[in-house]
Amino acid sequence: MPPDAAAPPGPGDRVVVAETHLGRLQLLARAPDAAFIVDEPVSAGGLGTGPNPYDLMAAALASCTVLTLRLYAERKGWPLRHVEVSVRHHRASLTARDLFERRIELDGDLDGDQRARLLAIAEKCPVHQTLDRGSDVTTTLAAMVDPTPSAAEPSEHARDMAQATDA
Repeated sequence: MPPDAAAPPGPGDRVVVAETHLGRLQLLARAPDAAFIVDEPVSAGGLGTGPNPYDLMAAALASCTVLTLRLYAERKGWPLRHVEVSVRHHRASLTARDLFERRIELDGDLDGDQRARLLAIAEKCPVHQTLDRGSDVTTTLAAMVDPTPSAAEPSEHARDMAQATDA
């Protein structure tokens, strides 16, 4: 399937990924409101044109953490000027448990109690909770069909972040 013909996402938080055929490992990912390239580094046989799947997992954790902290600080009226989160992924082998090392930087006139509370709220980030408790994955094999776009449903992630910041 050509890159511009990748199936559009369906309802909710569905993401559709298809080969671009522009490189051996380059993919086009389409989310409800965005599209981006996924690839492997040149050293792994890709074109190096986008993040790899583990980069995306780390980015999901980091971005969810930033958003959760921002929403919580705004709700509390705290003087949080800037949040930066970096995540490093490690795994010793394919069967070993994954480790995500998260580093949070907070800029603002926050006291010690506020900083401690924000650190605790980071633990409630929905992506953190998903990784922490594990997930079930179901798989079906489907025939290739011409999809018809459907109306987008509200984001489950937005709902989960709202719950996490109600703490």
